[in-house]
Amino acid sequence: MHLDTPPIKWQYLPKSSFDSSSSPFGRQDMSKNSILHDMSSAANSRRITAALSLLCFLSLFSSTKSDDLQILLKLKSSLQSPSTENIFSSWDATNSACNFFGIACNSDGSVSEIELSHQNLSGVLPFDTICELSSLEKLSLGFNFLHGKVTEDLRNCSKLKYLDLGNNLFSGSVPDISLLSVLEYLYLNKSGFSGTFPWKSLTNMSGLIRLSLGDNIFDPTPFPKEVIGLKKLDWLYLSNCSIEGEIPAEIGDLVELTDLELSFNNITGEIPTEIGKLTKLWQLELYSNGLTGKLPVGMRNLTRLEKFDASMNNLEGDLSELRFLTNLVSLQLFENNFSGEVPAEFGEFKKLVNLSLYTNKLTGSLPQKLGSWAEFGFIDVSENFLTGPIPPDMCKRGTMNMLLILQNNFTGEIPESYGNCPTLLRFRVSNNSLSGVVPARIWGLPAVNIIDLEFNNFEGPITSDIENAKGLAQLFVGNNRLIGELPAEISGASALVSVRLNDNRFSGKIPASIGELKHLGTLHLENNMFSGSIPSSLGSCVSLNDIDMASNSLSGKIPSSLGSLPSLNALDLSDNQLSGRIPQSLASVKLSLLDLSHNKLSGRIPQSLSIAAYNGSFEGNPGLCSVEISSFRRCSSGSGLSKEARTLLICFAVGSAILALSLVCFSYLKKRENDDKERSLKEESWDVKSFHVLTFTEDDILDSIKQENLIGKGGSGNVYRVEASNGKEVAVKHIWTNVDSKFGRKKARTTTPMLGKGGRQSKEFDAEVRTLSSIRHVNVVKLYCSITSEDSSLLVYEFLPNGSLWDRLHGCQKMKLDWNSRYEISVGAAKGLEYLHHGCDRPVIHRDVKSSNILLDEFLKPRIADFGLAKMVQANNNGGQNSTHVIAGTHGYIAPEYGYTYKVNEKSDVYSFGVVLMELVTGKRPIEPEFGENKDIVSWVFSNLKSRESVLNLVDQDIPEALKGEAIKVLRIAVLCTDRLPEMRPTMRSVVQMLEEAEPCELVEIIVTKDGGASKKMEAFDKNKLDPEF
Repeated sequence: MHLDTPPIKWQYLPKSSFDSSSSPFGRQDMSKNSILHDMSSAANSRRITAALSLLCFLSLFSSTKSDDLQILLKLKSSLQSPSTENIFSSWDATNSACNFFGIACNSDGSVSEIELSHQNLSGVLPFDTICELSSLEKLSLGFNFLHGKVTEDLRNCSKLKYLDLGNNLFSGSVPDISLLSVLEYLYLNKSGFSGTFPWKSLTNMSGLIRLSLGDNIFDPTPFPKEVIGLKKLDWLYLSNCSIEGEIPAEIGDLVELTDLELSFNNITGEIPTEIGKLTKLWQLELYSNGLTGKLPVGMRNLTRLEKFDASMNNLEGDLSELRFLTNLVSLQLFENNFSGEVPAEFGEFKKLVNLSLYTNKLTGSLPQKLGSWAEFGFIDVSENFLTGPIPPDMCKRGTMNMLLILQNNFTGEIPESYGNCPTLLRFRVSNNSLSGVVPARIWGLPAVNIIDLEFNNFEGPITSDIENAKGLAQLFVGNNRLIGELPAEISGASALVSVRLNDNRFSGKIPASIGELKHLGTLHLENNMFSGSIPSSLGSCVSLNDIDMASNSLSGKIPSSLGSLPSLNALDLSDNQLSGRIPQSLASVKLSLLDLSHNKLSGRIPQSLSIAAYNGSFEGNPGLCSVEISSFRRCSSGSGLSKEARTLLICFAVGSAILALSLVCFSYLKKRENDDKERSLKEESWDVKSFHVLTFTEDDILDSIKQENLIGKGGSGNVYRVEASNGKEVAVKHIWTNVDSKFGRKKARTTTPMLGKGGRQSKEFDAEVRTLSSIRHVNVVKLYCSITSEDSSLLVYEFLPNGSLWDRLHGCQKMKLDWNSRYEISVGAAKGLEYLHHGCDRPVIHRDVKSSNILLDEFLKPRIADFGLAKMVQANNNGGQNSTHVIAGTHGYIAPEYGYTYKVNEKSDVYSFGVVLMELVTGKRPIEPEFGENKDIVSWVFSNLKSRESVLNLVDQDIPEALKGEAIKVLRIAVLCTDRLPEMRPTMRSVVQMLEEAEPCELVEIIVTKDGGASKKMEAFDKNKLDPEF
């Protein structure tokens, strides 16, 4: 540690001190005295010269310290930190610069190091000032929120040996740094840089030991040859920085490398054989490129290698070269074309913890000792052609959390040992040829989130141990030979969301305790031997959206409680022995799938269920009758209609016929008076596809598509508010139609309220109908039906009276939303988006998440709306990394990567949702003049993350001071969602979890009574949610 040099004390001696009489030489003769006098004069002269030199040095030393102090104080004025009092409290003009926090000095007192990484600093770095520190050798400012450009002044820090600007928010390109010739450590990774990197600058840095430039948006470039000249490199991180082409053979010259990371680029060709020369490597990351060919022979020389990841490439051949790498800890080669057997030597690897080989063409069996030596944690060998038994000891040390071997040809039984693995989170062995009885303790694994045994030959029952599976969310055991009754103890697995027991040999009654599963969304019991009645307690499973009990021996009546399930979307009770009437309550449920066929039901089919969407849903029930469906016998008096009722019905029918005839005459006369455009509209042949029970007609909709009913314009069409003849209000979206322009090839969008003609039905429309017709969630807007003709497209949605979140925050209908309402809107909207991303068969990308696409009902409950550009993404293609190439989004909400990739995925929606969260917290629009030129709400928020005070100032002034801290919790989540790099953003599932953890404390009113009897009302937090000593 540097110590300040103590001051020199000068002592002036009295004249008598130099008197000759006092000298021991005073009595000697003159000649000797003369010689001594000369000697004394010379010595004095030397002392004076030395003293003067020391004075000059000390003066320079004092000047240097003073200059450095002023430079650091100037740097301080450019930086902001949320915890200023901790970081910069020592940065005071009265203090020595060498005592400043994060500063180190040389022995002469000059500043040599600035170490302020991980301090949440923001601001623009004044490199012209910093580089005035003439002795600066280390500048470490990584993991902060620094922004702006790195200026050319950086080249003046010519003595730098260590430079870390990584993990910041800079913009622009990296300047020429060729003058930093003594640099040994250079970290610029994940800092927002773009443009062309000055690779030639590296030719002057022959002493460079570590180079980290990854996760920046540099211009595409072949592997830079300048890097090959850095012979002292021991760490090279160039992942995700637009490198293309082949890895040069000269990479083998960098023999000091211990860490080589080139993932997430566009590198092609084969892995060069010369990589085998890098015998000091402990980590090699090549994943997500376009590499081809086999693993090079030289890889067997990398005996120090601990982490190897070459997943998501097009590599082929066998894995025999890896059998010599006995120090491997993590091996990830998934999504390639590797073939052959897993080397038996892997079973002897005593450090191996993670093994991921899924989606290859591997054959043979797994080594039976695999994972038995180390604290094994993870294995995924799914989607191969592996055979033989499951290795028994992979959880021998009790640390395993994931066992994923689905879609292979494994045989034998599940080893008993896995029932004693309390750390297991995911146990997936589906689509194999496994058999035998499932060990009882597997059902009760305490931490397991998913048990997936589907498509095997398992036997035996689900045991009562399942009550111990408190974390179990997904239970998939379909298509086996399981027997016995479903244990009542299943209610103990209270986290269950999805249960698939289909295609087994289960029998007995469905336990009434299943109604206690409040999170249950999917229940598939079809193709079993269940008997007895359907428990009415199912009506308590408020999250149920998909019930399938087809092909069992169920009897009794259909419980009317099923009609009270708010999210029910599909109900299949076909091929049972159910009897009695169809509950009237089902008529009010908006189902996309209903199948009650082949039972013993009787009575009249409710009129609201007699629609084309349910064709075939009632076949095989001889006792049913219908007035509306011609294939069923007409209901007679025995079907519940009295003589008076029949008379009334006949009168109504006659009256309706007269009315219809009158309407026809009226329509004919009216039609002759209409202009050509309207006549064309009425002559159209319309196709109505209903996805719910409709209480309005086609004409109700078509007659209301006019200017006076226009309530909004979206990115893909106009929206109209329509009041049907029965008083029901719906929202109708008229999709923009491309029409041929008179100028030839050019297309123009029609805005006519009478529906554009001349163009084909858009792909955009088809995508939305296919998506929305199968979606049901309380936080996603309902699509009632589609109405299409050859040239026109309409979508009919539920109407939400409170408009959009944009209207309530920014529009003319702006209202003062309290924090509780804003929080509930954020959670509800997040859950709707989470359902689209994670709850559908395939992920649905919204592509245009914004506050105007979040609609509010009468209770301010949110619904995600407007899927005009929605597309389905195959999650199993490219590891779920697929993106779509259609232009999407709204200015202010579009994720930054879209500007250079023109691709969107789920993380793009997450970014947009983060912007919505910022709107809720700040009350600001995404684009405001106060943000500055070319700035949006995201950059504005990030620029104000300076101190607690500046962050609190971001919160909408309408939110009480007592709740601003609660709002900041949500703002933190918004900041995570709007991370510049997509891979750093959370999933919507994580966002929902974080929002639920940020639930605000409730404000309650208390009365403080003083001794004098006066009282004062105050607001305090709910004592149940805070320390009782409040």
